[in-house]
Amino acid sequence: MKRVILIFSIVVFFSMGLFAQSINLEQARALALANSRSLAKYNMAIRSSILDERNQLYSMLPSLSADYSASMSYLGRNWNFVKPADTLTAGFTFSVTQIIFEGGRSFIQKAIRSIATESVRKDAMAEYFSVLDAVDNAYYAVLEAAANLEVAESTLQTAVLTLSIAEIRQANGIINQGDYLKALSDKETRENSRNQAKRNLALCMTRFNALTGLKETVTLEQIDFGVYENVIRYFSGISDEEADMLYDRFIKILVAANPSLAKAALNSQRAERSLSLARRDCSPTISATIFSTTLHYSVADGRSNTTAGGVSIRGSIPIDFWVTANRIEKSRIERDSAVLDYISAVNSLETELQSAFLNAFTQAESVLSSRRSLEYAERHFEHVMERYRLSQSSVSDLQEATSLLITGRNNLINASYGFLQSISRLNSLGAIGDEEKLLQILLD
Repeated sequence: MKRVILIFSIVVFFSMGLFAQSINLEQARALALANSRSLAKYNMAIRSSILDERNQLYSMLPSLSADYSASMSYLGRNWNFVKPADTLTAGFTFSVTQIIFEGGRSFIQKAIRSIATESVRKDAMAEYFSVLDAVDNAYYAVLEAAANLEVAESTLQTAVLTLSIAEIRQANGIINQGDYLKALSDKETRENSRNQAKRNLALCMTRFNALTGLKETVTLEQIDFGVYENVIRYFSGISDEEADMLYDRFIKILVAANPSLAKAALNSQRAERSLSLARRDCSPTISATIFSTTLHYSVADGRSNTTAGGVSIRGSIPIDFWVTANRIEKSRIERDSAVLDYISAVNSLETELQSAFLNAFTQAESVLSSRRSLEYAERHFEHVMERYRLSQSSVSDLQEATSLLITGRNNLINASYGFLQSISRLNSLGAIGDEEKLLQILLD
């Protein structure tokens, strides 16, 4: 309920136009959750399942029934016409019936309904974290595309400067036609890369708007990578023993909180209860009418009232044992299949967790190595650019240094946002929700 109130408040805040033309990641998450139709459907499914659970509970209470009837005749016994009003008869019966014994089937069915409701809740929780993971990735994709566009713009400016210097030198006969054409070609190539980066940013923004429901273009606030610096350095140099300890600690969280695994466990419990219910089909059913009253009225005899305050018992015993045995065997197979599904879910999540950690370790190493590589590439580019201004380096030398610089910048951008995506995946697998808590778990 707190989450619903928070989401509603943020949506109202946005709809009133009281926000700046920029949003942060937390606001984007809230908008995506409020805009998710799948989450809305799961909420309706939970309500429907709760109603089914109540219906099962109501079936265990005394059953109230009321019957009424009325009749008139227009032909007598001798086939003579009579007044219909003289033959009017009417009756009303009210009774209270309670099931006394049915082998515990109602209680098992109630337990099955409760498990079904909890299973739908786990589905909703899994979808909740799936939406968070999706909007995180979309947010990071927009920032990554914007960073790549910034690199492309900077590179294009360098290419324009290089071409202007080449034009002056060609006019003065310092460089040949081939070097000039190389500079011209490089400028066109960088401009095309800039245009592609613009289209990629627009596409990423479109996907982000589809998730959040935004209709106008907004600016996304940058991520403070300093928050993740300790985790990046720890992951980049983590030993095998530390990685195993971290995995063992995190797998306990996953087993306790992962909604997909919890649903598999609930399915196994429901299959076990269904098997128990099938076995109860051999039990007799006994019900009792604990109260009954009948009111009768006819034009000829007047009104009469009959009330029964005793208990009348009715029972039924199934004798088609072959049908019951077949149903029990089918339920047993479904129970064993549910157990296998749970084991498969555990193995699948263990594999996903190992993959997520390995990806996080790799991305952390890439972040640090890309930083060092970019630092060397920037120093090399500055050196070559200075030599180019002094006519001591060729256009080809500058193009090579520029390409090395672009590769270094793009590698750092990809590694940085790739690391954020791996953290988001760990958050989704562990169903943690609070990123500060997740970082604390990873560093403990």
